[in-house]
Amino acid sequence: MTAFTYSLVLFFTVSICFVASFDRRLLFSRYFGAFIKAAIIVAIPFIIWDIWFTARGVWWFDTNYTLGLVISGLPLEEWLFFIFIPFSCIFTYYCIDKFFELKWLTGFNNLIVFVAVIICSLVVLLHHDKIYTLVTALATITTLIYLHFIAKTPWIGKASLVFTLLMLGFFPVNGVLTGTGLESPIVNYNPGDFLGIRMGTIPVEDAVYGYTQFLLVLYFFKKFKFKQDENDT
Repeated sequence: MTAFTYSLVLFFTVSICFVASFDRRLLFSRYFGAFIKAAIIVAIPFIIWDIWFTARGVWWFDTNYTLGLVISGLPLEEWLFFIFIPFSCIFTYYCIDKFFELKWLTGFNNLIVFVAVIICSLVVLLHHDKIYTLVTALATITTLIYLHFIAKTPWIGKASLVFTLLMLGFFPVNGVLTGTGLESPIVNYNPGDFLGIRMGTIPVEDAVYGYTQFLLVLYFFKKFKFKQDENDT
């Protein structure tokens, strides 16, 4: 057991992507400002959610695996989570979007939104007594409806494919956070507040939560990136 465990998870998640951001073929580094603004905008409601759930005992943290600095009930590492993890996700999307022609995935937007909203709506109706499940499903429904029907974003299919690929990294990262390979989990969940369906040690709600967070950060990143590109021309 080490106090650096959570910090090391974040470091190894972001380090390669950060270094690669300066590659001349990518130059993702020029969009650091756009990313930071997008990540902070999305982090605000998600951190409020995090603080609220921690205070309610929906989940809690084993501080034996953290540096010990706690802010509003959350370890410092948990605050950094909302910058480091989205950074790796948005960087991955940026790279795939730059080198691969994936416009054909736009044709799947309607299907993805329809299926996801129906499934989440059924979950809300059947499991409204489980607060983590309920809030996650409602957040996903709201996000998809806004992005698809109001903002009319054409990239939901592309983003969904990229997120599916990101699951290759999601499993080891969230696996460690939820106890894989450790004596006890870094993040613990109240059994009465989620479905109890786990992918290894990871609650299925974590994947849906991550998908929603990814979509929102990507939405704002694209807006800020577009403005920056316009100003640069």
